[in-house]
Amino acid sequence: MTVESLRFSDGEVEQVDDFHAARAEPGTVWVRASDATPLELERVAESFDIHHLSVEDIRNGVRPKTEEFTGYTFVLLKTVELSRGETTFEEETRVKSVGMFVGEDWLVTLSEHEIDAVRRIWEAALAGDRRIIGHGPDFTAYRVCDGIVDGYFAVLDQIEDQIEIVEEAVISDTSIETLESINGVRRELLAFRKLAWPTREAVGYLARGDPEEVRPETEKYFRDVYDHLVQLVDLTETYRELAGGARDIYLNMLSVSTNEVMKKLTVVATIVLPLTLIVGVYGMNFQDGPLNMPELHWAYGYPAVMLGMFFMSAILVVYFRESGWL
Repeated sequence: MTVESLRFSDGEVEQVDDFHAARAEPGTVWVRASDATPLELERVAESFDIHHLSVEDIRNGVRPKTEEFTGYTFVLLKTVELSRGETTFEEETRVKSVGMFVGEDWLVTLSEHEIDAVRRIWEAALAGDRRIIGHGPDFTAYRVCDGIVDGYFAVLDQIEDQIEIVEEAVISDTSIETLESINGVRRELLAFRKLAWPTREAVGYLARGDPEEVRPETEKYFRDVYDHLVQLVDLTETYRELAGGARDIYLNMLSVSTNEVMKKLTVVATIVLPLTLIVGVYGMNFQDGPLNMPELHWAYGYPAVMLGMFFMSAILVVYFRESGWL
């Protein structure tokens, strides 16, 4: 997809080819460059006198932020989706950067990838949605921000489902796969937290109405997005505690399982120990002496010893069962 432009004014919307000429006419101009090449991004930036460092920030994937420049306000946000990788941390959370440049009567959205939230708002505006085209560029930027933040809730819902699965698994399964699942959830939450915190700061700057391009009547909408981000941050911290608790439960269950194994080994060793002692004693079969064991010459000595060992083992087994060790 290349560069597209819309102009809307007085409830009317039209798609324009020359956004330079459209800027001279009344109304709001929205230029969208999605899945654009670096050359296209630079061309749009030059047309609106956008600083080249802002374009580089979009390409380099820096943290979300809001900055004021002469004639416009730059808002950098990121979308996020889960895509569990096999090995690397980067494969588990996929992020895409989108830059919004809000002028007095124009809006430019730049991204190197197709952004679903931007596309949905664009299609609604093109269809004549008065909730979008009846307001200025700052309100359109709010709708894009709101769409991106709504996607964060969907990601957290997926993480919540994973946490529920992990919490059920740690009770009965202490395999290494369960531990890997716990660590995977914790890494996802860490990556999401690193995204949600700066996004909250960026939207909070808009919610306070510090930029001149944000009108007072639009501030309350940005405050609503800010409240959503506060809720997201709180949920992230809660889920991190749940994931940490699941890891503690896993370690406790692993310790319990190890203790059960050691208990069974102790029972076996306790039963075998007296038998070994008896066999060892009767293994000292010295003969022809006044102090030697008389049982060595007894015809029923071997059966008697074996029977005694059997009864001794049976008594120990019964004792351990009564004590709850078996």
